[in-house]
Amino acid sequence: MTSLLQDFPPSLWAATAATAADPAPEVPPLATSARYDVVIVGAGYTGLSTALHLAEAGVSVCVLDTHAPGWGASGRNGGQVIPGLKYDPDQLRVMFGSAVADPLIAAIGSAADTVFDLIERHDIACDALRRGWIQPTHSSKVMHALEARARQWMAEGAPARLMDAAEVARHIGTDAYVGGWKDERAGSLHPLKYCQGLARAAQRLGVVIHGGTPVVRLERRQPGWRLHSAQGPHVDAERVVIATNGYTDGLWPHLRQSVIAANSFIVATQPLSPEQGASILPGGEVTSDSRRLLLYYRRDAQGRLLMGGRGPFGEPRGAGDFAHLERSVELLFPQLAGIGYEYRWSGRVAITRDFLPHVHEPAAGLSIAVGYNGRGIAMASTMGRCLAQRITGQAGAVFPFPVSTIQPIPLHGLQRFYIAAGVAWYSVLDRFS
Repeated sequence: MTSLLQDFPPSLWAATAATAADPAPEVPPLATSARYDVVIVGAGYTGLSTALHLAEAGVSVCVLDTHAPGWGASGRNGGQVIPGLKYDPDQLRVMFGSAVADPLIAAIGSAADTVFDLIERHDIACDALRRGWIQPTHSSKVMHALEARARQWMAEGAPARLMDAAEVARHIGTDAYVGGWKDERAGSLHPLKYCQGLARAAQRLGVVIHGGTPVVRLERRQPGWRLHSAQGPHVDAERVVIATNGYTDGLWPHLRQSVIAANSFIVATQPLSPEQGASILPGGEVTSDSRRLLLYYRRDAQGRLLMGGRGPFGEPRGAGDFAHLERSVELLFPQLAGIGYEYRWSGRVAITRDFLPHVHEPAAGLSIAVGYNGRGIAMASTMGRCLAQRITGQAGAVFPFPVSTIQPIPLHGLQRFYIAAGVAWYSVLDRFS
């Protein structure tokens, strides 16, 4: 287990997740072949939420991962728990029709509730705080769109409200924005502690989790499936769930080519002084702005300011790859000029062409879920609950996510050029919006 812990990429979360009193869950590599009702590939939020909800329904479950729970995006993100998707309710109804859209809207609107309910029910210590999400804008033209967004969600019963420039400045601590809106459903947490808490809760209910266990081949058998591990032993199951998201490999044909795995970079300052903290997000909200190349930021439990945004396609090579985020901190918050930075890290976000989560069922007994487009904590936790209900055939449960075929993105091998071109184009649009 020690080697799996040492395998975590450096980050604020990896440095502060496990303690002697609250150690990381034990997830030894698969050593002998076994059989379960369901096997899940991927020990992130989707896989662990699915496993936990299945176990609550009495299903025997095994989770396999190349690394330890939370090694991927589930342990590297910004810790913002935000409901909803890129599209607002009215747009979703136009795209899908009310019969399909209404269950989807209900699911994504309650996605943050799923997270905080899991934390409460399973007593997960993860610095959870539910103080809302502020989405500000620097553009008067964009403000009209945010007004429409807020009104649509308020019509769905969401506790939300509009904010003028003065109120945004009071809550965030910068006068860079012309207004925005606040969604009280949202919150924040320590993402790796949350992921490890899900793993421990699942284990208490009988879920078996094996880290250090790459799955190299799926074999269709009658009945069910056999999953072959790199080290030799296999696992048989009636059903399989693939939940690998931004770190999807070639396990299933064309799946990796159906998403763009883009890097998101984050920096964390040293803890702010009481004077600095009183002027920057003193209420504990999370923030992501309305830019196409958005900035997202929040305070952590120790008072650091975290700033996240786009980064180079490749893995970071040094502090210079994070300089643009540090400049953004000082542009938004001049009172932090010269502040020191304690942590810099990155992780992969799975982006789909339509900016919607994708659910695939390409063969009997196989379910795949990928593509949360930057809303992974709330969406993946909710996806896991819904997948478990679908697998168990829970009476009265409507599966809210449209099921689609796997569609590879054309010229996927050129994805770094897709991203570079998109960044350049979005930079121009942001400048003139």
